[in-house]
Amino acid sequence: MIRPDAKLKENLFEKDIEKKPTRDGFGLGTVEAGKVNKNVLVLCADLSESTRAEWFQKEFPDRFVQMGIAEQNMASTAAGFAAVGKIPFIASYAAFSPGRNYEQIRTTIALNEQPVKIGGMHAGVSVGPDGATHQMLEDIGLMRMLPNMVVINPADAEEARKAVAAAALTPDPTYIRFGRASTALFTTSETPFEIGKAQVLWESEKPLITLIATGSLVYQALLAARGLESDGIGSIVVNLHTIKPLDEATLLTVAKRTGRVVTVEEHQVAGGMGSAVAEYLSELYPVPLLRLGIRDQFGQSGEPDELIEHYGLSAPAILHATRDFTHARKPAHEKHSH
Repeated sequence: MIRPDAKLKENLFEKDIEKKPTRDGFGLGTVEAGKVNKNVLVLCADLSESTRAEWFQKEFPDRFVQMGIAEQNMASTAAGFAAVGKIPFIASYAAFSPGRNYEQIRTTIALNEQPVKIGGMHAGVSVGPDGATHQMLEDIGLMRMLPNMVVINPADAEEARKAVAAAALTPDPTYIRFGRASTALFTTSETPFEIGKAQVLWESEKPLITLIATGSLVYQALLAARGLESDGIGSIVVNLHTIKPLDEATLLTVAKRTGRVVTVEEHQVAGGMGSAVAEYLSELYPVPLLRLGIRDQFGQSGEPDELIEHYGLSAPAILHATRDFTHARKPAHEKHSH
């Protein structure tokens, strides 16, 4: 097994690997960005503790704005701040931002190309007991459709910190997705991160299939890849943390290398990361592709791990689906061979 382009934790597959919610990366990243640039602000919609916006508030109380339960006002106010040279981050649950304030994000931020950074917290089914109303499964689709909008879904808390700090340095409106549940912290401060650049985290000597994952499910895909290796199925695992803009060069390279692709995301398969990958590859290099995610249904209450398992997104479920897909489908370049 090779780990190109990444320095991951040595105890990558140990059961006691450290776990943190990716939302911690928002708090740490905004504080880091605030220390670098006095124009960085944070606006929050009455959820400063849950979103970790309170970490910025404690460091820079004069640059923190508590908007109350008013997500629409928060987006429009942030656009105004951005128009006069500030770098505003806005924080709320993804179910409410972009769920409730999509029109304001579309019109005042994306249309006007204002560099507001939107933190969508508690996304995915792994929010757990909060249930379907708070389990935002459509946000990637909503945000990647907006012209000018960058969309990032970090794999762990450390990558989330890097994503926030990097977004503060760009002139682009940016959506960053965060989770509430504690998930594996498997990257390190030395692991490379660049907006728009996917990472190949795992590459077998003779890969037969590519797993492209995003968010906390990247780690589940790595666990699945280890299991596939034991079954004699080599694979490539790609961390597609930036869903827009897509790293088209890397996607094309891995698709040509294996001829089969599986995408993994904690989001509706319709309109999500897997759809973005399918859209791109179907135009340039069509290959058999399986999208793993939520299939046209809402979430439900339950413990995070139970829900990930229920919706077929755990490492064993990914392994099983990928193994079946590998045996069932021939890659495009083999179909016409004699």
